[in-house]
This record gives sequence, C-alpha cells and structure tokens, in this order.
Amino acid sequence: MAVYETRIGRYYEDFAIGDVFRNPCGRTVGETDNALFTLLSKDADRPDPGIGPPDRVVVNSGLTVALVLHHSLIDIGRNALTNLGWDQLRLTHPVFVGDTLYAESQITDMYDSASRPDAGVLTARTRGLNQDGDEVVSWTRTVMLHKRPT
Repeated sequence: MAVYETRIGRYYEDFAIGDVFRNPCGRTVGETDNALFTLLSKDADRPDPGIGPPDRVVVNSGLTVALVLHHSLIDIGRNALTNLGWDQLRLTHPVFVGDTLYAESQITDMYDSASRPDAGVLTARTRGLNQDGDEVVSWTRTVMLHKRPT
C-alpha cells in the first residue's frame, strides 16, 4: 500500500488497489456555513439535544458529506466520466461548528470498463476525519474514470 498526497488529475492507470490518497487541506466548518447549508437544503436537521456538549452546535450531516466529498474529488474524481454509485454511507461521529474536516480515500477495486475501452472503473472507500483523527463519515464510491490519453 502506498500513501499519496493530493495531486490534480489522476487517470485510471495512476491508481492501484490498496493505495491511499490523503488530502492535506482541511476545511474548518463555520457557523455561517452550517446555517446557509441548512437553509439551502431546507433541512431542519435538529439533532438530539443530548448529542455533544450543550455549548457546541452540531453540523448538518449533508454539509459534512458535501465537504468530505469535495476534498476527495481532486484525486479520485477530477478525470471522472461519471459517478456510478455510493454505498454504505455512515455518519460515525458528530461534527461540530469549529471542527476541521479532511478526506482520505483507499482504492478497494478497479477494472477496465466493458462498455468504454477508454475508461476504467474504480471503487474507493472514502473517510472524513476531523482534526483529532476521528472518522466522522465514510462511504464506498464507484467511479468511471478516463484512461490516460494515448
């Protein structure tokens, strides 16, 4: 297994099963980010008041997923033709306003596309981590990627 820092625009051939891609750029979630996302999504996402300290605001779970997805796109999705599916989405730890989120993706499967000779299919397990290294969200994503131009 090799661990890589972010690099823009990887092609299908740039991946191998077991490789891990870590985006070193975190994103700190602000109170305004959370409020705007909640308003835009028309989501009243009011968590159980018993979650976390009473003086901390829990971040909208949709925003958590969106931020981690964005940070995983630079490696996994920049040369994607299409997303084929998301599976096993898990919200494993609350995210609070003021937390910083990071993305990490591990390649779990890959094969040549049967319908597109210029593409391959990649499956990755993506995890969102907070500033303490706690996993806050995870999913498995399947993407069709361009192969390197000949």
